[in-house]
This record gives sequence, C-alpha cells and structure tokens, in this order.
Amino acid sequence: MNLLEDLHWRGIVYQQTDEVGIQETLEKEKISLYCGVDPTADSMHIGHLLPFLTLRRFQQHGHRPIVLVGGATGMIGDPSGKSEERKLQTTETIQHNVECIQKQLSHIFDFEGNNGAMMVNNYDWAGSMDIVTFLRDYGKHVGVNYMLAKDTISTRLDTGISFTEFTYTILQAMDFLHLYEKHDCKIQIGGSDQWGNITTGLELIRKMMPEGSKAYGLTIPLVTKADGTKFGKTESGAVWLDPEKTSPYEFYQFWINTADADVIKYLKFFTFLIKEEIEVLEQSIESEPHLRKAQKALAEAMTEMIHGKDSLEQAVKITEALFNGDIQKLTATEIKQGFKDVPSYEHTTGEEIGIVDLLIAAKIVSSKRQAREDVSNGAIYVNGERVTETGYVISESDRIEGQFTVIRRGKKKYYLIKY
Repeated sequence: MNLLEDLHWRGIVYQQTDEVGIQETLEKEKISLYCGVDPTADSMHIGHLLPFLTLRRFQQHGHRPIVLVGGATGMIGDPSGKSEERKLQTTETIQHNVECIQKQLSHIFDFEGNNGAMMVNNYDWAGSMDIVTFLRDYGKHVGVNYMLAKDTISTRLDTGISFTEFTYTILQAMDFLHLYEKHDCKIQIGGSDQWGNITTGLELIRKMMPEGSKAYGLTIPLVTKADGTKFGKTESGAVWLDPEKTSPYEFYQFWINTADADVIKYLKFFTFLIKEEIEVLEQSIESEPHLRKAQKALAEAMTEMIHGKDSLEQAVKITEALFNGDIQKLTATEIKQGFKDVPSYEHTTGEEIGIVDLLIAAKIVSSKRQAREDVSNGAIYVNGERVTETGYVISESDRIEGQFTVIRRGKKKYYLIKY
C-alpha cells in the first residue's frame, strides 16, 4: 500500500486540489510539505492533531515536513469558524504561545536525518513587512471578488468582519508562497476549514512564480463522534496536550473511554499502527469486547506519543490502582492526577480525627447516624482499605506522603482529604 492508498484507507483525505498531480509528484520525488497552527493559546488540544499526524505519515515515507507556528497570523486571527472578531493578543503572549506549541510539536516529528522536520515561524518573514509592501507585492494579486467567494469570509459578511481578519487569507497564502520559494514546499496540509486559505496560497504561487510552477493542497476531514457529540471535549472542557492543563492520566482516560463505534476510526486517524494490526483489533471488538483491546491500544499509543513512556506507565498504574482499589500503591503525585476532579476537603489542623467526624466535616455524609451506619456496614474505605470500626481514627499513617487520604464511599464515590 503506497502513501496515498494508506491515507484513503484511513479515511484521512477530504479534498485534494489535484489528485493526479499529487500522486505523480509523490511517485517521482521526495518533497517538502507543510502544515501550520496559530498560537491562539499556550497549548494545542487534540483537535489540532490530525493534520500534523498526517504530515508525520509523509515523513515516514521519506518526505520532509515543515511545521509552521503562526507568530504573525496568530496576531491577526483566522475568521474561519467564528461568528465574531477574535480578541487580539499582545506580542509577548503570542511569543510565549509560540514557544509552548513548538515544544509540543517536537514530540511528534523526527528532526534528524535527510528528511528531518523543519520548524518555522511566519513572524520571521511577515512580522516586519510594511503595509505598502504587503499591498503592492501581495494584495495586488488577490481580487476582492475572489476573497468574497471564500466560505471563511462569506459566512462572516452578515455578522461583520474587520479588514484585519479579511486579509488573513492573504497572510496565510504568503506562507505557502514563501515556503515554496525558499524550501521548494509543494503541498500544504490543513483541516477542511482551511481549504479557502490553501487555495489562496496556490493562487499566489500561480501568479507570482514562474509559469509551470506546481503546488498542491490536501485537506483532512473534521473528526466527529458516532453519537453526534463534539470530538475532543469532556465534561471539564478541551483535552489539551499540555500536561498541566490535561494530566497524562486524564489524557489516557479520554482515549481509553472511546466508544466501540469510534475506536477503529480513531486508531486509523491518530495512530501509526498498520492495517493488519488495526484489523486484528477490530475483530477483538466483535469477539471479546469486554477486554477493550482496541481502546487500550489507542490510549497507549496516544499517551506515549504526546507525553512519553514514563507518563504512559504512570497513567496505566493510576488506572489499575483505581480499578483494583490499591490506592496505597500510588504516590502523592499520582494521587493528584487521579483524583484531580473528585470532591476534596482540606483538614487544616495537625490533629488526628475520627472517621465519623471526618465524614461529616468533609460533607461525605449528612449526619453522624448515616456516618456510623456506612462505617458499620462496610461502605467506607480509607486508601482502599475497608474500615468497619466507628471509633477508627485517621492518623499520620493514613496520610500518603503526608499530603492526602483517599476516602471511598460505596463502589465508586471518591473523596480526597488534603493536609
């Protein structure tokens, strides 16, 4: 299976500007191609991943990826998918975001060897450009009617669009032209919402480069869930690549909780498992769904890729400890990850406290009578160990690394006591 056949099998290709031209170019030579992201935040989320992972597939076939972080375009704002103007950010904030995103992207690509990835920032060539140069050298080649026909602009005409965001598509087109001219970059990859910006880049290349210059665009489909809900969202919000925003454990949990109806599609989209491996996992969903082998393969592949092997092992350890109730095997750092979103109570004194009084203070139960009943009936666990004595006292030995005690009521209701 060649590269394009693999991409089609995975369902990754949405649109191509010239399918035959792309196929012939890839068969004839090893090329450079690029994908970009604007630093609108200091972290990407998993909704950004698919185009870059697709770029990585090209690298695996010997082509050279150019990874662009839009220090200049990020200061303007892409009107795509928005009904109103973006809030402009300071130069300092944009630069901070650029540095954070570049670090995240470095986990995905190989920067060594003949086709090692190149990372660029469009602020380097667009940031110091004066308005007269922009209008004369670039704006002159892009007609207003041509821009008005773009979905990213036409959908904003009723609600309003500033001249700033109106010109965004020209700025992104300049990126493609610059990379084509300086690095012989032949293809731009982007999400389906980037089709208009990509084709504007091809228009600039056609008009400003020598006759016969060839460049292409390829877009990726929007990732959807089988139940119609938005991909990449949880109850607590977006699934970020930054471990401070979404811990490796939470990241792992997102993938391992993928529905059977979605997991094979996500394995094709996001992992580098080959066709035969994915087909075996697809069979396991039919023959032994309770083992969730496909979900585990997806969660392990994604967590190791984004956060590394050590973080994956930690995420698996936390998951198994919570499933088995072996809370005492966890470190304080792992407790902090695994119980980030559970109700918590801070015990401010250094004194010991009885289990009944703690259940009341932490609002785990509403009355002492209920607390005594729960303890006597074996419904209360301290760090995974069942407590049945109403006179039990929470002591120093019940504090994991002196910082936490985990209380469980029943099978699944957890509470975190902090010291």
